[in-house]
Amino acid sequence: MLMEKMISSADEGQTCSPLAGPGSGPHNRGAVGFVLVHAGAGYHSESKAKEYKHVCKRACLRAVDRLRAGALAVEAVTAALVELEDSPFTNAGTGSNLNLSGEIECDASIMDGKSLHYGAVGALSGIKNPVLVARRLLSEAQKGKLSAGRIPPCFLAGKGAQHWAASHGIPPCPAEKMATKFSLSAYRRNKRKMEVAERVEAECYQTKRARQAAENDRDLGSLARVRAIVDCGENRSACLDTVGAIVVDQEGNVAAAVSSGGLAMKHPGRVGQAAHYGCGCWAQNAGNAVPYSTAVSTSGCGEHLVRTMLARECSTAMQAEDAHQALLEAMQTKFIMEFLWSHTTESMCIGYMSAQDSKAKTHISRLPPGTVAGHSLAIEGGVCRLGNKSD
Repeated sequence: MLMEKMISSADEGQTCSPLAGPGSGPHNRGAVGFVLVHAGAGYHSESKAKEYKHVCKRACLRAVDRLRAGALAVEAVTAALVELEDSPFTNAGTGSNLNLSGEIECDASIMDGKSLHYGAVGALSGIKNPVLVARRLLSEAQKGKLSAGRIPPCFLAGKGAQHWAASHGIPPCPAEKMATKFSLSAYRRNKRKMEVAERVEAECYQTKRARQAAENDRDLGSLARVRAIVDCGENRSACLDTVGAIVVDQEGNVAAAVSSGGLAMKHPGRVGQAAHYGCGCWAQNAGNAVPYSTAVSTSGCGEHLVRTMLARECSTAMQAEDAHQALLEAMQTKFIMEFLWSHTTESMCIGYMSAQDSKAKTHISRLPPGTVAGHSLAIEGGVCRLGNKSD
C-alpha cells in the first residue's frame, strides 16, 4: 500500500529539491514533481530482486519524463502503470495470473485528484494495457454527457469493456502474447495441486461418515495442508498482486492508479479491488474541507480490501493530525510531501523519484526475520521537501 500526503503553504514556491539519500542528484532544476511506484505486494524472491527493482526504476523514469515535459499527474501516473504492465515479472498486463479457465482477465483503475474523476475496468481480456482503457474512461467522462443526455460510464467490465476499448481506438492483444512461460507454468502447477486437493477432499467426505471424530480431524488437517500449497506453488515469487503508482505534478495535483491480473486460479469474471472505487486507489487534491492532498495505491487480497474500502479510508485517516504533527509544526513554513508504504505480506518492491533526481531509487521492503506474514506489519517512508522559487 502506498500513501502520499502534501502539505502546502500559499507563500511557498513549487521547486522540488532532491530527496536525501544515495543515488539522488539534481537533474533539471526547473522541473517539479514526484512519483512513487510499487511492483505488487507478496513475495519477491532474492533471485529476481534486480528485475523487480529495474521495472520500478523504468516506471519512475517514464513518469518523470512526462512530468519534465509538462504533463499533469494523470498522464504521468498512466505512463508509470504502462511500464509496470509491460513487465513479464509483474502480475498486471503481460504475465498476469491465469484464472481457472486458463485465461487472463485484468482489473485496473485510475483517479484524478483535481477533478475526482475515476475510470476503471474489471475482468478485461485481450487488452495489453488495461490502465489505458481506465484512463480513456476517465477522460471521456470529463467531457460531459453523451448524446440524448446519457451519463458516460466510469467502470466497465468483461466483454463490454473490451468492445468499448476497441471502439475508442485501443487495439486488442492476442491472449498468447500476454501469457508468459512463467505464468503458464504457474497455472499448470496450480492446476495439478488443485486436482490433488479435490481428490483429498472427496476421500475425506467419503470416509467422514464411517470414521470416528478424531480420525476425521486428522484427515481434514491433511486437506488443509494441501490447500495451503495450492495458493502459491513452490515458487513463491508467483504470489504477487496489484501494481500501482502515485504522482504529484508541477501544479500540485495528485493522481493514483493500480492494475492487476488478480488472484491466481480465480473464478472467471472475478473483479478485485484494483477496479473498485475507493478500494484500489484514491487521489484527492487539497480543498476547503480537505487540508492535505492525498494519493493512495493498494495491493493485496481484493476481497478484503473491497470490504474495507482501504484506499479511501487511508486517505481520510491521513487528513487527521497524528504522530507526524510535530514534524508538520517544525516545517510549517515549508512545502512538504510525505510518502509512506506498508505491507503485511513477506515483501513489497518500491521505486520513487523526483523530477530533479537523475535516477530512481528502489527498495524491497521485507518483514523482519521471525515475523509471520499476515500477522505482522511493516511501515516505511520518507519526505520530499519543495523549496522556494529562489532556490
